[in-house]
Amino acid sequence: MGQGSVRGAPVPGRTPAKGDAISRVPGIQNVLCCAAARGCVGSPFMKQILGIVITGRRTTSLRFEDRGGCVVRALGGVMIGAGLLSGWTGVAEADTIAIPNSSFESPAVPAVTPYASPEMDGWQKSDQPAWYDPAQNSDTPWAYLMGEFFNVPFPGQFIDNCDGAQAAFFFALPGAALFQDYDTVSGTNTTPTHAFNARFVAGRSYDLTVGVIGGGGNMKPGVTLELSLYYRDAANNKIAVASTSLTNTVDVFPTNTHLVDFRVQVPVVKEGDAWAGQNIGIQMLSTVGFDLLGGYWDLDNVRLVETVPPALSLGHPTVTNSQFAFTLLSDPGVAFELQAATNVNAAAGDWVTLGTFTNVTGVTALTDMTTNFSQRYYRARRL
Repeated sequence: MGQGSVRGAPVPGRTPAKGDAISRVPGIQNVLCCAAARGCVGSPFMKQILGIVITGRRTTSLRFEDRGGCVVRALGGVMIGAGLLSGWTGVAEADTIAIPNSSFESPAVPAVTPYASPEMDGWQKSDQPAWYDPAQNSDTPWAYLMGEFFNVPFPGQFIDNCDGAQAAFFFALPGAALFQDYDTVSGTNTTPTHAFNARFVAGRSYDLTVGVIGGGGNMKPGVTLELSLYYRDAANNKIAVASTSLTNTVDVFPTNTHLVDFRVQVPVVKEGDAWAGQNIGIQMLSTVGFDLLGGYWDLDNVRLVETVPPALSLGHPTVTNSQFAFTLLSDPGVAFELQAATNVNAAAGDWVTLGTFTNVTGVTALTDMTTNFSQRYYRARRL
């Protein structure tokens, strides 16, 4: 493997614990510390990069001191440096993004017949399409085909996992949609409230979950519904970033009293993605054709989670028979490339790839089999 080789082995039966890490460097451009105590220097190595700096070949118990944002240890001529030390969490950091009226509880639907109302806060309804004529549909306004209902406590009708006391109904007609973003106008409002102000942030991933029941109102098998996360382009068009299509079948929806969760997942947003920095939009869109139209969907408990992927971490340095060993910590299944150089400021082409690995268990023990270096720097890159 060029200048040296590394042997890696997963550590079975062990999960990362807080305090395991020597370094955890968030961000795209990372910071490493130099063994010669020159302070912190910027690294052009992109993605999540972490460094261990080793000077000498002796090892002692770890003791850290904070020097201007870098963490260094200097004991008996041995210095280990790492940028921006923080405790190892062992898992990705996830935050729930608040969605206005995510459970369709506002406004309150009276608990009397008909137990339903077209009024709905937070969510905007699609405009009436040209093909729909209320006069041909019992004078029913298009807006009345989407709304909220009270979860009635009647046998055979009560939804056992409804979040709160209400849910939404949504007729399976071509073009019917409920959506919400920064600029949506809901209910009787005439201007946006801007209440939903979440954005796609570079370096983070997104997970939308919606509870759904199909088959209502004699809905035919094969009727489809699309859930999506979107952004608006310069022309104000909704552009889907990720979507999930679901189909009404008795296997998927065996009962009308239990919501089934469906997910839409957006992988880690990159700086160059068109949606990076744009406001997030959520949409439930009826994609049924005219041959199968009819019936209705029940929707509830719309959830959106933003996740910051964990940084790779290098820790537990030891020296045995002049061979340096350490441990790489990450979420299980992360693939990475390990590189080494004798100078932390080395050009990209001077960093030697020691190997590529998949951190199957989340903890991989690594040993540098070479013994002829008095000083070496190590860094790991998520693939």
